[in-house]
Parts: sequence; structure tokens; C-alpha cells
Amino acid sequence: MSGRAAPDAPRQTRPGPHVAPAVARALGEGRPVVALESALITHGLPAPDNLRVAERLEATVRAAGAEPATVALIDGTARVGLEPAELARLAGAPDAAKVGPRDLAAALVAGRSGGTTVAATAHLAHRAGLRVLCTGGIGGVHRGRAEDVSADLPALASLPLIVVCAGAKIVLDLSRTLEVLETLGVPVVGYGTDTFPAFTVASSGLPLPARLDSPDQVARTARAQWALGLPQALLVCAPVPPAAGLPEDEAQRAVASAVAQADARGIRGSALTPFLLAELARTSAGRSLAANEALLVNNAGIAARIARALSR
Repeated sequence: MSGRAAPDAPRQTRPGPHVAPAVARALGEGRPVVALESALITHGLPAPDNLRVAERLEATVRAAGAEPATVALIDGTARVGLEPAELARLAGAPDAAKVGPRDLAAALVAGRSGGTTVAATAHLAHRAGLRVLCTGGIGGVHRGRAEDVSADLPALASLPLIVVCAGAKIVLDLSRTLEVLETLGVPVVGYGTDTFPAFTVASSGLPLPARLDSPDQVARTARAQWALGLPQALLVCAPVPPAAGLPEDEAQRAVASAVAQADARGIRGSALTPFLLAELARTSAGRSLAANEALLVNNAGIAARIARALSR
């Protein structure tokens, strides 16, 4: 025996995620819970709209009979469920990070606060035992950059959740995004629609392989998928409410102009989507922001009703 002391085992300084008491009670009692992503608060909507919309989403989930759990990083702690003061602080933080799965560990160790993307939210929600997640539009394949694929897509391929969205963001290459989802085995279903929604535009015109028209149908489909041992999320795509959606031709022209500007300025990576969405808001005189809020609220209500059906 050598007499050398065995090295200490590495310590996990921040076990996580921290589950808010109200969320923990709901989970313990078998009541429905809906995870809400928070990158839309820190990077998707301007202040003060971001806090107002975040509060409205939580209220919508509660009104539909489920417990909201906004997922975010607060001072280096991953949180599933925020207190009102934490939500307000996150919305007002000018240096809040945009946190994807690759950023989580470093952001935790650095004590950062930030909004979690769909992928990071899905990971933390799944670890906390949640089954339903609500967002606006998922990430995907960027236009003209087939190699630039959002981390949302592999996350959807590996986390057995129900993810309610308004399709993928219209600034993306939607056809290639659907192709990648198919390759990854992610089931994409239309909620009351036969075509893939395009975020603030009700339809991309791209057909979907399946359509579901009620929360109970979604819950039964998800249970069947999980019973088969399939690891993918069930992606439920609901179109923006008709009165709030943008005309497709107008939105496509605005996006093409924004993409050209991004190319000219060399804007890439995690900064690209927020830039494109900001340009879309500018050229539409704010109508894209109103459409974004309408689809988020619509999705929150749908997600809550699905969570209720799942809990029965």
C-alpha cells in the first residue's frame, strides 16, 4: 500500500435544478404542471413587454387549471419555477445570458442569471419530472447555413416531453428544419392544422404527417409513444390565432431583408435569431411582436389543457 491519500471525489457544488415550492407541491399531488421557457423573456421580447407577457403566460396556465413553472438561471442556480420577484429581476437584467445546453454548466459555476432556450428548458424540466413544455417557436436550420442547426432539434430527439409551439421561427429554413426533425425521429403533429405553422405566420404551406384536435388526443398519443420506449419529444404545433398572424408574403420579404443585413454585418451564432426577430418587429411596425404575444398566450392555454388531460 503506497501511503498516498486517495484524491477527493469531485463535488457537485450546485445540485439542480431547484424546484419552486408551488411546483414541487403540484408534482407531489399529481396536479398538471407546464414548463415555460425564459429566453423569450431575456432575448425574445423588449422591456417592459417581456415581463408583462411572462406574467400573462403564467396567469394563462393557472386559469386553465395547471401550475406554471418558468425555467431560468438565477445567480448560478437552475430554477424550475420562479417567484414573482425573480421573474421581474430576470426581465430587467440587462446582462442576462442566453443559456443553451452547452452553456448551462459554465453559467452555473460563474453564478450567472439567464434565460434558458427551448433545449436547456427541456433538459431542466425533464430532470425535475415535468412532462409538458410551452414555447413560442422552436429553433431549427438557418437559411443559407445548413450547418447551423439549433440545439433545440437534438434536444427534441432525446427528451420525452410534450412540447407545444407555433412551429419553427419564420426566419429559419422551415423545409430543412422539418427534414432534420424527421431524420431525428421527432413526431411533429399539427394541433388543429394540417400544415407546419411558421411562428407569426399561421402556415408555411408545408404538410405535416399527423393532426390532433384535442388535448385528450395529444395525451393519448404521448402515452403511446412513451409506452413504446421512444425517447423523442412529441412536438405539438399550433398556429398563431388568425386575427393576429402576419401575411406570409409580407413576412417573407421582411425576413429576406433581415437575413441579407445579418450576412452583411457578419452576425452569426446565438446572436442571429434575436437580430432577425428584432428586424422583423421593426419592419412590421411592431405587429410581429403582437403576433408573438398572441401565439404565446394561445400555446400556454393549449399546453395547460394538455397537461390536465395527461394528469387524468
